[in-house]
Amino acid sequence: MTDRVGKPLLTVKRAAKFYGNKLVFKEVSCEIGPGEIMLVAGPNGAGKSTLMRIMAGLSMPSAGDISLNVEPEDVAYLGHSTFIYPGLSALANLRFWASMYELAPSRDELVAQLKRVGLERVAEEKAGSFSRGMAQRLNLARIYLVEPKLIFLDEPGTGLDTRSMALLRREITSFRSKGTSIIWISHHVFEDTALADKVLALGGRKVEYFGPASGYVPEVVSC
Repeated sequence: MTDRVGKPLLTVKRAAKFYGNKLVFKEVSCEIGPGEIMLVAGPNGAGKSTLMRIMAGLSMPSAGDISLNVEPEDVAYLGHSTFIYPGLSALANLRFWASMYELAPSRDELVAQLKRVGLERVAEEKAGSFSRGMAQRLNLARIYLVEPKLIFLDEPGTGLDTRSMALLRREITSFRSKGTSIIWISHHVFEDTALADKVLALGGRKVEYFGPASGYVPEVVSC
């Protein structure tokens, strides 16, 4: 699928990570092209989040090469920890995030993003009063502002209710339809493999599988 537009957006070659003398993983190689979803699977402690941070340029590998062919402003990162400011309203959070990208959307444009995630009625309420699902939906609205080409999702569904999880999956599919690529660590591997184009499975400090999602059989593991 990487030939849709040309070269991959991200290529990882023989990446390894150590913490002191402790090996997290080694010989990890993969790539993702435009408009693809790559699910990163594996048990707790396999190094999924560590690998994602390396892919996103937030951490350095101990060995190997990472080629990110996307400008920093075209990359978004959404983790299981929200990055909202609890003392600010939903609108003020979005306005602040927009300013970090030198954007100046109107109030109506910001409210439209909140409506997309079902938060328009609480636009003026402080984010600190939001439930886990509401906070994560506000985080999702933040991503809409920058219209990224590559999104990193680190277990964004953790703690979400059924409605919020359904919205998250719907929007992930919507992003892909617009040509956005997504690297996704999921807490619900069985359900979410069906939405992916390819899977990278870590285990035993190495890659256990990398290929089409249709060829991956999830194991019953604790994620």
